[in-house]
Amino acid sequence: MRQVSDLVDLAASSPSTVLVTGETGVGKEVIARELHARGPRGEASFVAINCAAFPETLLESELFGHAKGAFTGAEREKVGLFEAAGEGTLFLDELAEMELPLQAKLLRVLQEREVRRVGDLAPRPIHCRIVAATNRLLAEEVTRGQFREDLFYRLNVFPIRIPPLRERRSDVLPLARSFLALHGPREGKHGCHLSLAASHLLEAYHWPGNVRELENEMLRALMLTPSGQLITPRQLSPKLVEILEPIAHGARPDETLRQALERIESWLIRRALANNDGRKARTAQKLGITREGLYNERIPLADKRFKQRFQHHRYLRN
Repeated sequence: MRQVSDLVDLAASSPSTVLVTGETGVGKEVIARELHARGPRGEASFVAINCAAFPETLLESELFGHAKGAFTGAEREKVGLFEAAGEGTLFLDELAEMELPLQAKLLRVLQEREVRRVGDLAPRPIHCRIVAATNRLLAEEVTRGQFREDLFYRLNVFPIRIPPLRERRSDVLPLARSFLALHGPREGKHGCHLSLAASHLLEAYHWPGNVRELENEMLRALMLTPSGQLITPRQLSPKLVEILEPIAHGARPDETLRQALERIESWLIRRALANNDGRKARTAQKLGITREGLYNERIPLADKRFKQRFQHHRYLRN
């Protein structure tokens, strides 16, 4: 994230279009606002729109505006967001959801720096800086014919990729504490802190929903924790504490430490396989081990029932 911050500093003073990419929930709008705040436009307007939230006809009117009488219900003229942003920044979130005809109109706006309201003949100049964001891989969308190639290259002037939270686990606890500090007073829960056990579970979880999921988890924990008390694993979601299931009873009387660790490791691999629909290659990649090591080395050979179930599942898939 320090590298991302450095890129934001470099891009902030430039008027060029910036494309912010990353999975859902990583904080693309946060980065867009930082781009706006750190640059010379920081005192001007920051206007954001989620392109996935509007049907095509309504999205065109929202972006470009419309003239009075342009269509049924257009009782007065409307200023589009390109104009409303003024000298500030227009943030186009989930840009890949935009239909191809509207993409062509957006391309012209980027090239000519002017818009034409729906039902109007006169073009109007725009002066805003444009920041776009998507959780899709636009290069792949171009290959599938779902996104215009010329628009992709026009947008991809200065790309900034935000890594998912699982790739920056050292950020988990600082983010969690910041959310507790932010939402604690709002919830009337002052002085709530994470216990050591809860902290370890937060760091171990893979966070498919990224920072947004972490924030929601902290909100839930605050609701379940009395003011001034420690947040323990009891206040965390089942998806975070399920890892404790094979550890809860400790080592069995008849097994060695190595056997206990193998049992826990086997349980973790089973869960990972279940989460990835039994696909070995994807599971191995998620676990950071080789595909061969996943099955031949990591799963105890004594676990015959699991081995048979896995083979049967693979046979059905093939």
